[in-house]
Amino acid sequence: MAKNPESPLEPFKRALAHAARSLAESDDLEIVFSGEGPLLTGNRAVLPHPPRDLTPADAARIRGMADQMALRVAHHDPVAHARSRPQTGAGQPIYDGLEQVRIEAIGANAMGGVKQNLTAVMDHNWSRRVFNDVEAMANPPLAEVISLMVRERLTGEPPPANARALVDMFRAEVEAKAGADLDRLTGAVEDQKAFARIARTIIRDLEMGDDLSDAPDQPDDSEDGEEGEPEASEDQDEGDGESQSPQQSSMDDDEASSREADDADSQMMESEADPDADDSEEPPEMGDGEQPARPDPSGDNRAITYKVFTTAHDEVVAAEELCDPEELTRLRAYLDQQLASVSNVVSRLANRLQRKLLAQQNRSWTFDLEEGLLDVARLTRVIVDPTASLAFKEEEDTEFRDTVVTILIDNSGSMRGRPIMVAAVCADILARTLERCSVKTEILGFTTRAWKGGSSREDWLKAGKPAQPGRLNDLRHIIYKAADAPWRRARRNLGLMMREGLLKENIDGEGLMWAHQRLMGRPEARRILLVISDGAPVDDSTLSVNSGHYLERHLREVITEIEGKSPVQLIAIGIGHDVTRYYKNAVTIVDVEQLAGAMVEQLADLFDEDVRRVTRKNANLLAPPPNTQGPQGSSRRTSTFKEVRRAKA
Repeated sequence: MAKNPESPLEPFKRALAHAARSLAESDDLEIVFSGEGPLLTGNRAVLPHPPRDLTPADAARIRGMADQMALRVAHHDPVAHARSRPQTGAGQPIYDGLEQVRIEAIGANAMGGVKQNLTAVMDHNWSRRVFNDVEAMANPPLAEVISLMVRERLTGEPPPANARALVDMFRAEVEAKAGADLDRLTGAVEDQKAFARIARTIIRDLEMGDDLSDAPDQPDDSEDGEEGEPEASEDQDEGDGESQSPQQSSMDDDEASSREADDADSQMMESEADPDADDSEEPPEMGDGEQPARPDPSGDNRAITYKVFTTAHDEVVAAEELCDPEELTRLRAYLDQQLASVSNVVSRLANRLQRKLLAQQNRSWTFDLEEGLLDVARLTRVIVDPTASLAFKEEEDTEFRDTVVTILIDNSGSMRGRPIMVAAVCADILARTLERCSVKTEILGFTTRAWKGGSSREDWLKAGKPAQPGRLNDLRHIIYKAADAPWRRARRNLGLMMREGLLKENIDGEGLMWAHQRLMGRPEARRILLVISDGAPVDDSTLSVNSGHYLERHLREVITEIEGKSPVQLIAIGIGHDVTRYYKNAVTIVDVEQLAGAMVEQLADLFDEDVRRVTRKNANLLAPPPNTQGPQGSSRRTSTFKEVRRAKA
């Protein structure tokens, strides 16, 4: 009997593993392919599964991830990195980001192929990120801007197309404050300790930390090779430094802010922020001047800060990347089989919504005009009275703004079973219905990669359990259907919600911010965010080292920001949980069978409100002026035209 033929992807995987070990100069480097990648832990590198139809772009991107990990193994000393790492949350992302740029620059400058692979990863990650000018100015992502500027100096590579506007926004200010020290980095690429000293100087130039006043005294100690600095803690997060690079640009970790937990019952909040965190703790001094702390919605005027220990293990991932195509097909079939009866109910409700939306887009006619299309229905008036004027009409389009709807589904473990099945089918059919009405729909999910903290908690333990870690778990944000993707291509992805082990814990505030940021990058005139959740945010790892209300306070602050300052219309549906205490526009259902009706009614009410507003506006514009004679709906101009015709007759 002939042996089973080898998968076409196996040669690619073998070649990739050999190349990574060679680049890392380590035969012990273990290369693993899993849906949990990319991730580097010690000498174990986890890469994502290559897609079945491997394109050159996909191959370059996966090779780039492997090169990032291999270069970090070969050229990064985690002990030296932790020893010189700043103590301030504002300075740490810049310091970590510059070290990652140094590591990649070594490989990019030595080998052209590695440079192309790293560029492919960078371009891919930035293509999935959207920055709004207002948000960028409110919370400057200086760590990312400075990293891109240094990469440009060290390798000659310009920032990715999607990041150029962001870099240009802050380039002049950064150059004015730290341009000279940025230039010094080019001569210290091969020396990690010297590079770290210059990095700390840059952080001081940008006024990103008060603990850097000792920086001038550190070079002598480091150059002499002494083991440590008196004021530096050796139990800093080495794990974060080792594993952050593959994920460095994969997170859309937007501004995260919430009221700081009470000092008495909050002994641990973050002292380390990831290079991707735009929201580091907003210190009194920022690179672009003073940034006032946000007011606390509770009214006590205390500064509020939501912190993240590390985003190195967070991911934003498409549903098809977490599951094989065959398994997705099987899960979708299972979903359809379990909810055949519910689908019929939802379909009827969706058809009702479709009729309502299409009715709002119907065209109307304006009659009794002096020019336009001849109104043949009124020719009888000319026959009866030859002196009567001809009547014309003109077709008008009812104002109906182009719209995009994002359905954000809580993928926590408490949704397991019928709630998540009903939510998946409702989102599926609603997306199909809205697509028929030319309304784009995006379906997203949020959960965590692991229970009890995952790799983030491991890094925290390795770092000696530093105080104030903040959020202490690995986020997983899932894209089931992108707004521009047709429903027929994304339909199968919703079956992923049925996969055993997918649903874990929920950090609603960051999931809501991620979905909101994606909506803000859309060109549509109207943006609607529909949240489906069955409870308050819960993450045991985070809540075990912070106040019991830490995540809930953050969620409230995010909702306040969106409802008060954003053009996005936010609505929420709670399943067995009263979400009206969080959201202004919300409804709570007791039985999951009511979910379909609630979704349809909430959206229908929004569109009805918009149409009523437009109708009132048009009525005011079209109302005839006082003392105007003529049939109802005629304008003054039409009446005057008829009077002139009669006078001539």
